[in-house]
Amino acid sequence: MGHEKNEQFRILFLDTKLKLMTDEVQQRGTVDQTPVYPREVVRRALEPGASTLIIVHNHPSGDPTPSAADREITRKIRDALQTVGIALQEHLIIGREGWFSFRNSGLL
Repeated sequence: MGHEKNEQFRILFLDTKLKLMTDEVQQRGTVDQTPVYPREVVRRALEPGASTLIIVHNHPSGDPTPSAADREITRKIRDALQTVGIALQEHLIIGREGWFSFRNSGLL
């Protein structure tokens, strides 16, 4: 994902033992943004019966530092998932210059 020319937003669906059930590209965007809708993330998480999610997106610029919009959408997704009993385990941002973990940075 770090070398993609456009942003993409992926969801990894995990079961109660944190075993990967499936993963998918939720959205594809432009060189600097991808539309992500918490309602759609929740809907997709319910379909396979996931109990935990990891979300991942890339920054084609190469710099994995989260933007204010990245922080806000992470909060909205986490809060929406909590209402239906699904945990957001991690949000990773991938860039050519490395990666950023919301969990390791204390933002989750």
